[in-house]
Amino acid sequence: MNRRAILAVLGLAIALSAGMLGWSLRSAGSGVDPASGKAWTVPDVDTLPDSPVGRSVRQGRELVIHTARLIGPQAADPARRFAGNNLNCQSCHIAAGTKQFGLPLVGAYADFPNYRAREGRIGTIEERVNGCMARSMNGRALPSDSPEMTAIVAYLRFLSSGTARGAKTFGRGAGKMDELTRAADPVRGGRVFTQSCAGCHGLDGQGLRAQAGDQAPGYVYPPLWGPDSFNSGAGMARLITAANFIRANMPHGTTWKAPMLSLEDAWDVAAFINSQSRPQMQGLEADYPVRSEKPLDAPFGPYADSFSAQQHKYGPFAPMRAGKGEKR
Repeated sequence: MNRRAILAVLGLAIALSAGMLGWSLRSAGSGVDPASGKAWTVPDVDTLPDSPVGRSVRQGRELVIHTARLIGPQAADPARRFAGNNLNCQSCHIAAGTKQFGLPLVGAYADFPNYRAREGRIGTIEERVNGCMARSMNGRALPSDSPEMTAIVAYLRFLSSGTARGAKTFGRGAGKMDELTRAADPVRGGRVFTQSCAGCHGLDGQGLRAQAGDQAPGYVYPPLWGPDSFNSGAGMARLITAANFIRANMPHGTTWKAPMLSLEDAWDVAAFINSQSRPQMQGLEADYPVRSEKPLDAPFGPYADSFSAQQHKYGPFAPMRAGKGEKR
């Protein structure tokens, strides 16, 4: 049976499990969609039976939670060392991808296949997973027919149970706060980092490694720059993404409804973090072949406009939006 057929069988089995077993939708402790009044809920993986499908979905969740241990550079089986750093997927996709505005994976499967501006073509969910592997995990692609890819896709599909293809899910992404009218200030952001972030991530930004008895390798708090962090091609290396994520989720325990950092602090500390050194991904000039589709905060050229790389990296972005006739 080829991989497409396997995924079709998995999808049918997940759908049947949902309907016949009545898996529960658990609250993720967050708010409702102001437009529809619908609460943020997450399909409960633990209600799936001990079946091939249930085990595959749960293995996908384990890979998201314990990426470093299972497929990282210190994984027990050298052949399974696909990630190039010791981050876990949930370092960015908080709570195994179930937290509202914590870059959740809920609803993601329903988006694919879709047009990917970064590649300039239609992309699949497997390609999107491998984009994370190459960029956020600074590693290499999972083979499309590998058990790891099958499990991750099964988990993503389960998290989208009940979501119509192409439907918008309130709570996806990292939110959208107001932008500054000035450039973000990495020097001021360094002071914010010392006050609000260093307690967990360390003054050197290198995080807190897990101990041997705590399912090492990996981190309790991940590094935000340096050789074991995400590389320059990752979405978190872009200011708008990073600043919104930080304000909605940091310090640890923050929610989008009750941010602990001010708007200015979030923008500036994101600028500070993204001004630090990290692994450099090669070939970024090939990203976004349609230059007009390139995100304003992409910190690398070439660009379709005449604004400087410095302004693309730190803002302000309003003049760029005006130049494109773009509304925020």
